Amino acid sequence: MKATATEELRLGGMQDGERPVMRSIKRGFLSRCPACGEARLFRAFIKSVDACAVCGERMDHHRADDFPPYIVVTIVGHLVLGGYMMTDLVFPLSTWQHLAIWAPITVASSLALLQPVKGAVIGLQWAVKMHGFGGKEDAPEDVLPARDPSA
Repeated sequence: MKATATEELRLGGMQDGERPVMRSIKRGFLSRCPACGEARLFRAFIKSVDACAVCGERMDHHRADDFPPYIVVTIVGHLVLGGYMMTDLVFPLSTWQHLAIWAPITVASSLALLQPVKGAVIGLQWAVKMHGFGGKEDAPEDVLPARDPSA
């Protein structure tokens, strides 16, 4: 028995071409396929799958590149700096004590956030149809024709 369009939307399905941004980012953050929300998005720590095992959506053409680490550095940097400053106001610790506290926290939180943030970036790219997720390949819009070297 096939669900009606209203039931499908209520159950989390999509209308033709609809790609809710926040839902896609949330699914990516939870390491799930942004299209269906069912299958795993990563096959290794930060290596995405080539295609979704459930819905077949291709994931191999995403271009998250350096954006997830930039986001992680910004988030962790603000939290760690704030924590360091609050701790320094309450407890007079030496530099080595602060280093012993905040260096492991920085490394652990950065590693913990990297995969979810990369998944969220992939979800965002899927939702706004970037880098091949919209069915067409990336191409510059204002490509100039090649010049004739003899002219």
